[in-house]
Order: sequence, then C-alpha cells, then structure tokens
Amino acid sequence: MPATPFRSSQRSATPRTPRCRPLAPSPVGRRRGKRLAGWLGRHRRLAVALLLCLAAGITVHQLTPAPAATVTAWAAARDLPAGTAVTAQDLEGVHVPPGLMTDGAIRDGSEVTGKQLAAPLRKGQLVTDAQFLGPGLLTGTPPGTAAVPLRMADPSSIQLVSPGQLVNVVLTGANGYEQQSPSEVLASAVPVLWTSGQGGKTGQWLNTGETDGLIVVASDSAQAARLAGASTKGKLFFVLVGP
Repeated sequence: MPATPFRSSQRSATPRTPRCRPLAPSPVGRRRGKRLAGWLGRHRRLAVALLLCLAAGITVHQLTPAPAATVTAWAAARDLPAGTAVTAQDLEGVHVPPGLMTDGAIRDGSEVTGKQLAAPLRKGQLVTDAQFLGPGLLTGTPPGTAAVPLRMADPSSIQLVSPGQLVNVVLTGANGYEQQSPSEVLASAVPVLWTSGQGGKTGQWLNTGETDGLIVVASDSAQAARLAGASTKGKLFFVLVGP
C-alpha cells in the first residue's frame, strides 16, 4: 500500500494578522449625510456662491494692509479770511499720517483760540503757528529779522496787497503842492506779513482797535531802524515789486 503522508493535527504556529473591518455608520449619521447631500443637490448654486464669497473674503482679508498709524491735527473747519480771530468752531480735529505733521503744527486747538490769522486759510487746511500774528510769523526768516508795523498814508491802498507779497516802502515829506520833497525808499522788497485790509482786527501785536491803513512787514535790522517811526517824518506808501 502506498504510504499515506503524515498530516499534523496541529495548526501552524504562525500568527495571523487580524483584519480590521470598517465600522458601519450609525443610522443617525446616514440620515444626516442623506439630508446634507439632498440639500446640496437642491441648492447647488447657493452652495457654490457661498463658497466663492468665503474665498473672496479670505483673499480680501489677506490683501488688506493693516490700518496706518495716524495722529490728531487741527484744520480749518471753513474758509477763514486773514485777520480772523479764531474760535473753537473755526477748527476741527482730523487724523493724518505722522509725516504730515510739520514743525509748528497745532496739536491742541485751544493753543490758538482767540489768536488772529495773518493769512487766509482754506477749509481743511492744517493749521500751524506761522499762520497767526506773533513770533510764528517770522518762522524761517534769517536771524535778526524784525516784524515792523507801518501805517500807510492811503488806507484804501491796503486792499491791493496781501500777506506774502513783496513791497518797497517809500517815504515822502511833501505835504501838497506847496512843498515838494524827493521820495526815499526806506526798505526794498520786504515781504508783507499782515494787513488790516484782509479783515484785520486788534491782534496780538496791536494795542488799539484803530487798524486802518496798517501793514506789518518783515525787515532786517538796518531796514527796521529806518522804518521805525517813519510815519512821523512824512507819508508812507508802498510799491508792489516782484521777487
């Protein structure tokens, strides 16, 4: 008889790796999934629009720069003529980049309340100390520059000049047809700082309300010596000149 092969009754000792069976979703999870799929099927366009809006919002948020730092400055709340005595209602606080704050910029509106403008201001224009009667008017001028008030012989001529224009100041000792006297130029090409013809009232430099015919010019020390008290020596006139 042929030999019968020997078969071991014991199983192989090699361990078998257990198979992981996926967990079947619960009935509640299946129902929720079906409802979500059904909603998306019915509102597909709305879902796409929402996703696009979300993507656009994220993009805009990433591209939008951080808010720039600002500081508070003071500007004219309306057009203000030269000579205006500034009140709290004439100024408004504005937020500007720090780079726009120049030397002499007003940081507190109460600093200039009651002071008189030496030049007109447009609405929204930032306010500095150089725009008011006082030491600020001489900002940027050479050392030794003086501000000299002069009373012109013809008050109506003040309407022809405005702050910033250059004038020659002329003195004449003639008193009419009977007396003739050569005219003398006391100062040449001096800038006008302020005039009573621009709405001027009693200001920081003026101790009287009688301002008709007054102008204030910037001059060096030699010119200031000739201009001081010149109105007592004769009649003063000005001549507009170019730069």
